[in-house]
Amino acid sequence: MGARRHASRRTPGSKRAAAAAKLPRIAVLNRSTVMQDAAVEKITAALQAQVDRDFAPIWGAGAQLQFVGRKQGAPEAAWWLTVLDDSDQADALGYHDVTARGQPLGKAFAKSDLDAGYEPSVTISHELLEMLADPEINLCAQVGDRVYAYEVCDPCEADPFGYEIGSVRVSDFVTPSWFAPTPNAAGPYDFRGHIQKPLTLIAGGYLQYLELGRNAGWQQVTASRPTARARPRVGSRRERRRVGPESWQVSTAKR
Repeated sequence: MGARRHASRRTPGSKRAAAAAKLPRIAVLNRSTVMQDAAVEKITAALQAQVDRDFAPIWGAGAQLQFVGRKQGAPEAAWWLTVLDDSDQADALGYHDVTARGQPLGKAFAKSDLDAGYEPSVTISHELLEMLADPEINLCAQVGDRVYAYEVCDPCEADPFGYEIGSVRVSDFVTPSWFAPTPNAAGPYDFRGHIQKPLTLIAGGYLQYLELGRNAGWQQVTASRPTARARPRVGSRRERRRVGPESWQVSTAKR
């Protein structure tokens, strides 16, 4: 009698490991002079919980986050989410539009936030979630004669509409229903339930769109007077979307 063949069985742990291996690895780099490593490491842990528990089940986009301190080198193969003081420092250190290997790169300007009275952790969360939803900054949703930028935190980005994970405040974000083409589309339209209709804003929020058939470029609509956060900074997602990838610069950061 021939030897019996046994079908191999994958344990739940091995399945989770295989799934995790397919997720992008994002290095959260602290390059700011106003944020201590311990603070950014704590924020990174909260953001991993936000992605796993809240964002990925809705958007189908997860990630493995890795904290990288000031004196540590940036992993070359990873995406980078870089915490910097401001856009001037980003340029001086060589953090431009994509990583040295052409991978997605996000930036949060901690000193600019603190100077304006904002929570840096909300901005870091904002940049991470938008990087996951549209890593190449080239996705849009067409509704009628308008094409809306796939920016999932802009409409509800204000600090008061965020929420706590432990002691870390993170950003609210819209759901796919926010981009629905009909006004009666079923919600919720954002994770926290603040927005009542698709393609609408709450205080402090904004959106970008292109009008088809017009050569007016990207237009921005704000719920109220534009805030410092709503102004496109050099190297920000909004600025990169407007100039196009043909104008992006590869980062030359040394570490």
